[in-house]
Amino acid sequence: MSQYAVTNPATGVVEATYPTATDEQIQEALATADAAYADWSRTTLDERVALLEKVADIYEERAEKLAAIITREMGKPISQSLGEIGLVVSIYRYYAKNGPKFLEDEELEVASGGTAVVRKEAVGVLLGIMPWNFPYYQVARFAAPNLMIGNTILLKHAPQCPESALAMEQIFKDAGAAQGLYVNIFATNDQVADVIADRRVQGVSLTGSERAGSAVAEIAGRNLKKVVLELGGSDPFVVLPDADINRTAKLGMRARFGNTGQACNAAKRFIVDSSVYDQFAQALTEQVAGIKSGDPTQKETFLGPLSSASAQSGLASQVEDAISKGATVLAGGKPVVGDGAYFEPTILADVTPDMRAFSEELFGPVAVLYKVEGEEEAIALANNSDYGLGASVHTQDLERAHRIAAQLQAGMVSINEPSGSAAELPFGGVKRSGIGRELGKYGMEEFINRKLVKVSSR
Repeated sequence: MSQYAVTNPATGVVEATYPTATDEQIQEALATADAAYADWSRTTLDERVALLEKVADIYEERAEKLAAIITREMGKPISQSLGEIGLVVSIYRYYAKNGPKFLEDEELEVASGGTAVVRKEAVGVLLGIMPWNFPYYQVARFAAPNLMIGNTILLKHAPQCPESALAMEQIFKDAGAAQGLYVNIFATNDQVADVIADRRVQGVSLTGSERAGSAVAEIAGRNLKKVVLELGGSDPFVVLPDADINRTAKLGMRARFGNTGQACNAAKRFIVDSSVYDQFAQALTEQVAGIKSGDPTQKETFLGPLSSASAQSGLASQVEDAISKGATVLAGGKPVVGDGAYFEPTILADVTPDMRAFSEELFGPVAVLYKVEGEEEAIALANNSDYGLGASVHTQDLERAHRIAAQLQAGMVSINEPSGSAAELPFGGVKRSGIGRELGKYGMEEFINRKLVKVSSR
């Protein structure tokens, strides 16, 4: 049976299956992408801009259909699926508008005389390995800047997202992209390893688990290939005594429970000063009690199912471990009995280092509250993690917020708002949260040849 299948997490029903690629099909994809690179890398910037603009137009035209696909594939509530499409459109338009500027030659001063310039050129075929939690957005932030550069794309999507993967490939075809410019491959893990090793592939970008990132990085390193890895996160959400508690609790609820808690940069650890801990815990609990959960196809639904039955059981195991070792349940605490992969919106308190919930990423609708005494303890706890993706600080004292932000071990820090994403803002982390950056101008600097051209003064 194919590993590529649509299993509706709201019902548990397998609705469609798709065959994995044969080895011959993988070789054909590689050859086609390589041949397309030879032509695409020589196109004008105006031609690349036109393609990205057309892709954005088609996403807008097909927004409702595209949103419905991922709601069925991975359970995202339909209103949030539509929001994801909007973000995708903004990314393609951003690189269409700003890409030419980011690719301008850079003149250098030459101490010995003469002139020198750094040209920014494409490197070749790139492999993208993308996850299920944001099926369109994750692809856009990889594909848009690299197509603008002149690279070509092989895209291996998550096995549970075959229909969104095919829909994206079709969008490029309908936008007029040449054959091989963007190629979807339903590859196995063994085939992926072979693709990374292939001499025609110049780099690989993965968004996914820490385990997957380590495996891909090992293969890429062995074959001297550049990697960008966006992995897990356990983002701290630091609440200081002067924060607007009601507003911050509302922000915290959305930051933790949006996309059913399945976001790498979701707020996962709420680190609250003891002077406002009880007030914040009550306010957050009240916010969670007001969550509308259920059928993800309904516009009023905020919390849908987890992506799969295995995700549900894995999260349940982590929560049960914490409860069995003394954690306090302020809300929820268990999976919902039934056919779908639902889990109650949950808040845990009194979590200690001997519990899995302290050190592991909780990829689902579970918030963990910590009480701290003062700024130094808050910073120490925030940094006591193998992850370092995002963080947020909530206070009316901006000088204090910046002081704390400077000490947080994270790739991104937000003040008085949760970690988020926008086309113009660089996205990425430190420690075991990954390597490299996506989005913004930095998203065009990972897979690029900075070619020095120097002219003698003589």
